[in-house]
Amino acid sequence: MTEIHDIDVDIDVLIAGAGPTGSTLAADLSRRGLRVRVVDKAPHAFEGSRAKGIQPRTQEVFEDLGVLNEALAEGGPYPLAGLHVGPVTAPWKMQQRSKPTPDVPYPNILLLPQHRTDAILHRLLDRLGLAVEYGVALEGFAHDAEGVTSTLSTGELVRSKYLVGADGGASAVRAATGLGFVGDTDDSDKTLIIDGTIDGLSRDRWHMWPRASAGACPLPHSDQFQLMIRLKPGDTPNLDHGALADRFHALTGLKLRDITWVSVFRPNVRLVEHYRQGRVFLAGDAAHVHTPAGAQGLNTGVQDAYNLGWKLAQAIAGAPDSLLDSYEAERLPIAAGVLGKSSELYQSLGKHSVAGLKRGDEERQLGLTYRGGPLAPADAPATETLHVGDRAPDAPCTAPGTRRLFDLYRGPHFTLLAFGLGATKALPDLTWPTEGAALRRYAVRSGRGIDGDRITDDTGRLTSIYGVAGDALILVRPDGYIGSIITTDWTASFATAAEAFIPK
Repeated sequence: MTEIHDIDVDIDVLIAGAGPTGSTLAADLSRRGLRVRVVDKAPHAFEGSRAKGIQPRTQEVFEDLGVLNEALAEGGPYPLAGLHVGPVTAPWKMQQRSKPTPDVPYPNILLLPQHRTDAILHRLLDRLGLAVEYGVALEGFAHDAEGVTSTLSTGELVRSKYLVGADGGASAVRAATGLGFVGDTDDSDKTLIIDGTIDGLSRDRWHMWPRASAGACPLPHSDQFQLMIRLKPGDTPNLDHGALADRFHALTGLKLRDITWVSVFRPNVRLVEHYRQGRVFLAGDAAHVHTPAGAQGLNTGVQDAYNLGWKLAQAIAGAPDSLLDSYEAERLPIAAGVLGKSSELYQSLGKHSVAGLKRGDEERQLGLTYRGGPLAPADAPATETLHVGDRAPDAPCTAPGTRRLFDLYRGPHFTLLAFGLGATKALPDLTWPTEGAALRRYAVRSGRGIDGDRITDDTGRLTSIYGVAGDALILVRPDGYIGSIITTDWTASFATAAEAFIPK
């Protein structure tokens, strides 16, 4: 029996899993001043390219966390596809390259190998004073009305207010809850994923050999490619590096060398029946697993964490427990829809359909909304362009130190925008507690000039993008979604809206 060394009763949140989901959550909680530990059973950080597409909405999350510039520097744009058909290589545009707009500053997917994404987030954790504890597995836990007592492989008992399982598709946390993981795993359909160097292959194309069911995507700022080879039913691959090089040469006539990572992927499409069990939560692949098509899995996990982080912090500060229930209510339908989309794309690829290569607005995840959920009633007031629960768009404005709205949103706070004379007059009298996340208030005015807590819409684009035709208060949640739209009875309506978010 493992010896118990000590019991830590001063941890707010224990996170199992240090991939993109767990690391995003740890960073968000740490910047809110919570006491966090992150454990991971792996001996070291992940070393492969695996999930390599960072969608526009995730880029906005990374900007809020202060790491987008690192991601942009270490990543790059997706190249055109190059379809190899006999001796001919035909270019194919998988996805439309869009120009930034005032409301969507990052419209295109970013090509960034997962090991670099992990490293960027881990450096952020280091700056926040939090180290990932590798080689430490969660072996079990017991939870009660006051917290969770977890047993680690070190023999330590950790007492935390909450436990989050971000420990992947084979989640030990999910298994211990007994929650069902509904879906399918097709053991007859397997794909080799390999990181390596290919001699003589141009790096300006995502090369695809449809007849060989193979592809090679150049990884930015390196000489490596990520290779994917779809296996035939019953094919058991030899994972020896020499054997893999021989297989690739037989399929394409090209030389593969310097392999650094190999994995065998099986289509595994599953969704957990609940995201929460008492004080235990699931996020990322622990809650939903996807096909790789469409670059949805990592992004959905990061956004799980972004949704959960501020809610945990508010609950610890005294907000109603129903705020934590909204995590499942908002994120589970999103995951279900994403699972369907990635499965559709993967099936198209299996049929060698060119349509399966195309990517569009749906994959960018900018249009995902929590409209109709517990924090965004379908009958709530709306503007001409926005409903409660929608993503709060960026917009040009003039304010101290910035000319864009996203700079004002950046950080762990709520933001309240007042449009019109009536809303502006009410702004300083609205009640907000000192506990939990702060509220930053800004009156939006037209004209020119910079004045303290006012922001100037000198182009009219902010008012147009937000669809405001008269007086209005717009509350923006810490995760960048519209929390409330108020058009009358300012004080009472704001107090009612705030009840769902703030400590009692």
